[in-house]
Amino acid sequence: MPLHPTILAVTDRIRARSEETRQTYLENMANAASEGPRRAHMACGNLAHAYAAMGEDKDTLAAGRAPNIGIISAYNDMLSAHQPFEQYPNLIRAAARAAGGTAQVAGGVPAMCDGVTQGQTGMELSLFSRDVIALAAGVGLSHNVFDAVIYLGVCDKIIPGLVMAAATFGYIPSVFLPAGPMTSGLPNDEKAKVRQQFALGEIGRDELMKSEMASYHGPGTCTFYGTANTNQMLMEFMGLHLPGASFVNPNTPMRDALTVAGTERALEITALGNQFTPTCEVLDEKAFVNGLVGLMATGGSTNLVLHLPAMARAAGIILDLQDFSDLSDVTPLMAKVYPNGLADVNHFHAAGGLGFMIGELLNAGLLHDDVKTVAGDGLHLYTQEPRLTDGRISYVPGAGKSQNEKILRPASDPFQPEGGLKQLQGNLGRGVIKASAVAKERHIVEAPARIFHTQEAVKDAFKAGELTSDTIIVVRFQGPKSNGMPELHGLTPTLAILQDRGLKVALVTDGRMSGASGKVPSAIHLSPEAADNGPISLIQDGDIIRLDATKGTIDVLDVDLGTRTPAVADLTGNGNGVGRELFEVFRRNVGLSSDGAAVVV
Repeated sequence: MPLHPTILAVTDRIRARSEETRQTYLENMANAASEGPRRAHMACGNLAHAYAAMGEDKDTLAAGRAPNIGIISAYNDMLSAHQPFEQYPNLIRAAARAAGGTAQVAGGVPAMCDGVTQGQTGMELSLFSRDVIALAAGVGLSHNVFDAVIYLGVCDKIIPGLVMAAATFGYIPSVFLPAGPMTSGLPNDEKAKVRQQFALGEIGRDELMKSEMASYHGPGTCTFYGTANTNQMLMEFMGLHLPGASFVNPNTPMRDALTVAGTERALEITALGNQFTPTCEVLDEKAFVNGLVGLMATGGSTNLVLHLPAMARAAGIILDLQDFSDLSDVTPLMAKVYPNGLADVNHFHAAGGLGFMIGELLNAGLLHDDVKTVAGDGLHLYTQEPRLTDGRISYVPGAGKSQNEKILRPASDPFQPEGGLKQLQGNLGRGVIKASAVAKERHIVEAPARIFHTQEAVKDAFKAGELTSDTIIVVRFQGPKSNGMPELHGLTPTLAILQDRGLKVALVTDGRMSGASGKVPSAIHLSPEAADNGPISLIQDGDIIRLDATKGTIDVLDVDLGTRTPAVADLTGNGNGVGRELFEVFRRNVGLSSDGAAVVV
């Protein structure tokens, strides 16, 4: 199938926009790769320090003829998604040894959980943790004794930060190994109902806690289709996972076998072998377009609108919100996974998952097949399914059809003809809306504005009975410069209740929402933000705002914003407590959210 003209046009536009930065990046990668294996240029004293504790692998390392894998791990046992990584280094070392190579843990990176910090002060460090992860991985890899890198990470900021590091060290190969989703627990729609009941005061905290624990109940990623699972989709669409690796549950024979296979593949694609596949060749313009198409086809997390531009810039590629919007217009929404539907990612995987979806999109001319991946040349490799035979992974053709069309549908008969995310642009700046989870009749909201500077103030107004008519809730000074851009997911139950009461309601903010945000129309990531005197700082109570997800517009009506003075918020309290003091340099130097809200690229 020939490529869709929009796929070609957007790819060409990205390539032209990025010509200078990409060329500089590739020249830097080529210069680094030309030096050959890094260890050959190091002194014996340097190497002895690196190998001193490596026991039975010392002789192999000292000989310098076998590839050595560096492991960057986001393990901690406070995150269910990362707890399984505790045992991965031992498994990887054993697999590398059996294949004639070696592996060392090069370093750990922080991994914070937005679920734990939701509505808490720590959430103000969450977005910036992405750049810290990239920096921390860079420190680990700076020891320069590795021929390939295995990255262990899953959740919201971890994968984007690791990809930024992988692109920076793009002259060596990278393989990303996931941990997989937890098994299915309490259905997500039932959990959402309990949260609304608690917000209304109909149940107590004991019932709420029982519901939450039944939903988040074991090792692995949360099972809704939020940012963490969107990350896993991207790694497969962009060729950094092995085919079929994303959604296999932890602590299973298949999961362990995929980890072994990923280790073996990392050894095969080093410069010491015949299939050298440096990361800089995997992460090209086509790979990022494929990732964007996957984001739209699955109705993925709005947080990736922040992360993908930052990831791409690390590889010398410049993405724009218009790229997201144009690809969304031609990409069918093929999946219904909570919050876009009732199913979870385990159900999605069982219905055919990413292999079926990639095959359908390739056949529809909506993905680039001519890409390099860690599995080999061509994205068509990712239409295969892994099978476990005598403890080893082999690949067979995928089923080629959905096993449940209530969850996963063919590209020719999708849930809707366009993708899940839309750019919004108007006299309030540029932002984005996740339209896939919002009912069609709510895609246009026009109502008076009510201005708030914190999400707690919105909740207080709700509890006081002040929100009784059609309202567009404006929550400003929530951008990266103001307070680190914490998620405002705590507003979801409140806004959903207002909407269920029959009111026309929407959220407009320079902040962000959770990747699991759902049915309330939300114009998020408005840029420039209020702290930059963006248009959102000029809105006043009672102004009529029109949010139109159909046309992709966000405007305040019948107001000359040029005659107004920007609002000023007291942000002095945002600089201290729970580590916020350490991030002043980040708040001061962060880029626009429309460019990825990055500090280090």
